[in-house]
Amino acid sequence: MAKLYFYYASMNAGKSTNLLQADFNYRERGMRTVLFTAAIDDRFAAGKITSRIGLDTPALAFDRATDLAAAVLASGADAPACVLVDEAQFLTTGQVDQLATLADAHGIPVLAYGLRTDFLGNLFEGSARLLAIADSLIEIKSVCACGRKATMNLRVDAAGKAVAAGAQTEIGGNDLYIALCRRHFSEKLAQAS
Repeated sequence: MAKLYFYYASMNAGKSTNLLQADFNYRERGMRTVLFTAAIDDRFAAGKITSRIGLDTPALAFDRATDLAAAVLASGADAPACVLVDEAQFLTTGQVDQLATLADAHGIPVLAYGLRTDFLGNLFEGSARLLAIADSLIEIKSVCACGRKATMNLRVDAAGKAVAAGAQTEIGGNDLYIALCRRHFSEKLAQAS
């Protein structure tokens, strides 16, 4: 039975690197994959999954209107061996349900990778649905500057000061976000309020 997996972590934990490694493993064995990434994240290039260590590969870009199941089922004569989704936090509830249908009704494993929470510690829509219905939840570990496990994403301004208000989504990397343990996240966010 195919499963829906959710690999989640804070910023800079290696989610995209893990996804690219999983994709490579399938393709190395001659298996076809379908990759998706959020159209909103075009930091490196639109329709490309890029890791901080320099790996990248083309992917289908999705937005809130994309029917992921239809795109997968139309992608080739035979079903792919696996579907991999980067930036899964940007999925809608309906899109996560489509991914579950691919696993349940079509026997296609789906590996979704994304953030659990935003810069204020709130769940993203896609992450909330994945946490609710995924068959397997896997946390990818990252480390706070204090040495504890980093679970939170602090948004910072150009001066490195914590940001406590703003839109849920602002695309950026190390220039805008710092992965912290809950204690240090709470302290810095309280200072910014």
